Amino acid sequence: MKYGCCGSMVAIEPDGTGVEIIEKLDAIGYDYIELSLANIMALSEIDFRGLKKRVQDADIPCETCNNFFPSSIHLTGPQEDGNKTMEYSKKALERASQLGVEVIVFGSASAKNIPDGFPSEQAWNQIVKMLKTIAPIAQERGIIIVIEPLNKIESNLINTVYEGLHLVKFVDMDNIQLLADYYHMTVSNETYEVILESGQTIKHVHFAEVLGRRFPRTQKKEYLQFFSTLKNVDYKGRVSIEAYSDDVLNDAAIALKILKDIDEQLHNTIN
Repeated sequence: MKYGCCGSMVAIEPDGTGVEIIEKLDAIGYDYIELSLANIMALSEIDFRGLKKRVQDADIPCETCNNFFPSSIHLTGPQEDGNKTMEYSKKALERASQLGVEVIVFGSASAKNIPDGFPSEQAWNQIVKMLKTIAPIAQERGIIIVIEPLNKIESNLINTVYEGLHLVKFVDMDNIQLLADYYHMTVSNETYEVILESGQTIKHVHFAEVLGRRFPRTQKKEYLQFFSTLKNVDYKGRVSIEAYSDDVLNDAAIALKILKDIDEQLHNTIN
């Protein structure tokens, strides 16, 4: 597996991208950084060129982005505007492509949440239409969009991996795939059986200790069970830690060791 870290949840710079930790992640031994696409899109052209140069000068790449859409984009409800969404998506995918991004995470609760009183089936259809429309644009750039199920505290649409899998199958586009997030699955009391059902549909993983949504500091049997299930579907992709921290340098180092130790334990068990 490859291990990365999401910058936005530990960002201290005003742009909120989290790119300022990229050199630290490289020094610790991470394989890549995951940056917030919505925050990247808020940058001026000059500032974006500066961010791109910083990524290019670093020894680890930006292979993934989370936070696809900002709250100013309405993907569901009466204010949904397909033209505005398309205009944003084209620019966002172009910037992501310039950074070398291969996977973009579509969680974006503030953009997709269904407004009060709006029919849920209609909102679902709006999301399906949007994904079908932007998938070819992402495909041209070699980008996979992964559906990130969010727990019900954060979102009122697509709350479980099972629902995410249903959406992926319904959209039926090669580069619309699925994300499994340990934190959201645990909060939602979702069993790991859905990972077995999802199989090769899972193209990205997010991870965080559930209590406080922090970096893991000690290994737990639940972590081992989660990654063991991923091993059972031959998942060999990326794992991004998406968590809060008051001491990123220390927490990121401890977390990376835990993840690598788990991988080694599972490898030794299988062999």
